[in-house]
Amino acid sequence: MTIDKGYTEFIQSIKRQIVQSRYVAARLANREQLMLYFKTGLMISEKIKAQKWGAKVLDQISADLQKELPGLKGFSPGNLKKIRLFAEAYAPHLAIGSTASNQFGQAGAEEPFSISSTLSNLIENKTFYEAFTGISFSHHFTIITKIKGWESRIFYVQSAAGNFWSLTVLEHQIENDLYGKEGKLPNNFEGTLAETLKPSALKVFKDEYLLDFIAGDELDDERHIEQQVVLNIRNFILQMGKGFCFIGNQYRLEVDGDEFFIDLLFFNRHLQCLVAFELKKGKFKPADAGQLNFYLNVLDEKVKLQQENSSIGIVLCKEKNNTVVEFAIKSFDKAMGVATYKTSKHTPENIKDLLPNPNSIANLIK
Repeated sequence: MTIDKGYTEFIQSIKRQIVQSRYVAARLANREQLMLYFKTGLMISEKIKAQKWGAKVLDQISADLQKELPGLKGFSPGNLKKIRLFAEAYAPHLAIGSTASNQFGQAGAEEPFSISSTLSNLIENKTFYEAFTGISFSHHFTIITKIKGWESRIFYVQSAAGNFWSLTVLEHQIENDLYGKEGKLPNNFEGTLAETLKPSALKVFKDEYLLDFIAGDELDDERHIEQQVVLNIRNFILQMGKGFCFIGNQYRLEVDGDEFFIDLLFFNRHLQCLVAFELKKGKFKPADAGQLNFYLNVLDEKVKLQQENSSIGIVLCKEKNNTVVEFAIKSFDKAMGVATYKTSKHTPENIKDLLPNPNSIANLIK
């Protein structure tokens, strides 16, 4: 049999169908598990309160379920406790009702989740439903046990679902207080970006990035930091957030015969613009902003496509004084911000074990 281009495309088409089907099946299975746990947790919680049962009753419930369904998994005493806490955490704000299926346009779906009016002013129902059912029970349990405020819980649910965070990544982001740092990046976006882009830009960029794949004693060499970022580009993009596409490092610019090189260049699909990162091993200096502004001018003149928005630049440094940053960038007409990074050496001991092994990350992109 001769394998031609048409046959290869045919195989790829079948592959896409298989992958898509598996993805849909996994989402449906996850939704059903969450619904089962939510309903079961509510039943247990209500029964314990009504009958004034003690905590030991969970051992009995688990044992009796095992008798009724030999080999049953996921209903150990410890997991029943988690299921109960899960249900009690979401019960004031979630409901299961058949009326939601039409609202979400899911024919045949039985008793999907819907949100209560107490949260309707914070989120849109369908968006939250998709995010809620798009992450695992373990993700949810981590969020409800580590995060107290509802706005921050919503943020982590939607971020984890939208960015396809693993459980480990979710734990990193919570420990790194991503919610608290969102929108805190010192920037000049107010006077440089279109009104429609300002809210998105503030959500895209963070005030601090965790570069845990760089050894703490190797921070005095900017080129080494850059090389480690490129080697671990998947992890770096995961730290950056949604919509980033890597273009290159030491990206060459030519101006009237002179050469200049941008440390890291990305394109953000949501902002529809080029994003330049300049890495600095020490404390931010006002001259760093001038250098970045120059790069952005050249990018917009020589690299940016006509339909794209103006480029954005980020100085990524070890330290910064926000007041100095404000004075340094406010008069420039190119959008820029200044963020810091930290590494495993500067990470508290109690969360180091949560960080992925650098060699494992490197192997993922080979």
